[in-house]
Amino acid sequence: MRWVMRSKIHKAIVTEANLEYVGSLTIDEDLIEKAGLWPGEKVLVVSNTSGARLETYVIKGERGSGVICMNGAAAHLIREGEEVIIIGFELTDRPVEEKAILVDRQNRFVCYL
Repeated sequence: MRWVMRSKIHKAIVTEANLEYVGSLTIDEDLIEKAGLWPGEKVLVVSNTSGARLETYVIKGERGSGVICMNGAAAHLIREGEEVIIIGFELTDRPVEEKAILVDRQNRFVCYL
């Protein structure tokens, strides 16, 4: 069994960092669907801006809003305005057809990678 990348949102911009929320990562529902992520799924978030890396889980955000919000303690590590990569993995013994998407500076879908 191996952990392989299954889903990726590339070059997203963090629109909010909310220390008061209990935890997790809020993502626009359109992007969740395009990337093949699930609400509640564990993801790795990597900041292209600061180099910070953390694991959290996905919360469904308002469809079409472009929201990428770091919640709770994660907001200390990755802040509003940072460019991030959000990656979902799968544990499997077979190759996986990955879904990777590129977004623009407003977190709108541009293309599949």
